[in-house]
Amino acid sequence: MIDPFGRKISYLRVSVTDRCDFRCVYCMSEHMTFLPKADLLSLEELERLCAAFIAKGTERIRITGGEPLVRRNVMHFIERLGARLGNGLQDLTLTTNGSQLARHADGLFAAGIRRINVSLDTRDAEKFRAITRWGDLGKVLDGIEAARAAGLAVKINMVALRGINEAEIAPMMEWAHGLGMDLTLIETMPLGDVETDRVEQYLPLSLVRAQLAQRYTLEESDHRTGGPARYVRVAETGGRLGFITPLTHNFCESCNRVRLTCTGTLFMCLGQEDQADLRAVLRSTNDDAALARAIESAIARKPKGHDFIIDRRANTPAIARHMSMTGG
Repeated sequence: MIDPFGRKISYLRVSVTDRCDFRCVYCMSEHMTFLPKADLLSLEELERLCAAFIAKGTERIRITGGEPLVRRNVMHFIERLGARLGNGLQDLTLTTNGSQLARHADGLFAAGIRRINVSLDTRDAEKFRAITRWGDLGKVLDGIEAARAAGLAVKINMVALRGINEAEIAPMMEWAHGLGMDLTLIETMPLGDVETDRVEQYLPLSLVRAQLAQRYTLEESDHRTGGPARYVRVAETGGRLGFITPLTHNFCESCNRVRLTCTGTLFMCLGQEDQADLRAVLRSTNDDAALARAIESAIARKPKGHDFIIDRRANTPAIARHMSMTGG
């Protein structure tokens, strides 16, 4: 699949649910209204869509949410996708908040997953509860240990939040690297009404990198995982540090991704509202060729880039939908 700008689209992020057992302050409001369960695709329908993408050249699939591991029977779906590894699909990964990881880590490895991302913004229990509103840090840390014990490579994703966790970035990096885990820092993104001021939360990673460079030797790295992160190697720790910078450095020029929601809506860009309704095609016909044509038509509309901006003067988010709807 080649988009209008010559980029090969080989990476599909699949949200299996918009539900989550956390309510992170930068991601969603405390009293979220989630989609009616009747609106969600069945796991069998999601698998059919994934198969159609693999047939069109998708090599990487990342399972996301919401929190993907809270969806009932999701492990069966993961196992079915894992059976496609080596037959078109090259890489199957998962992003999770870690809350359900302790009981699923072995199953994830058995299904063929070899690496996962765990979202963790602080290792301070009180602050963790404040950021997630409902989360239990102990469960997440236990989940990380279970994943490592199962043989999964764990990467920690940390959203950089001004005045909240910026002093913890260096300690988090040293902790992660000490356990052989990469750390990726992420700028807060203007998606959805979250009842907090994103201008106050926003911490430019250009500033963070400059501050870290005063203490550590940051060596450029060509390491890539298929996503938007750009990595450096930290000489003092021997580990990798990634930066996802949708605001300070637009990463769209190399975008190889599209996002499929749990309702069958395909977003060609995280930061644009254009979408394709694949559910309608999926449920109207058993013709895989029709589904392939619908995917081709959507890829032909993929934009050059997003329009993210955080503006103190703006009273509404740049994109109205929440990240949990599009997939993390």
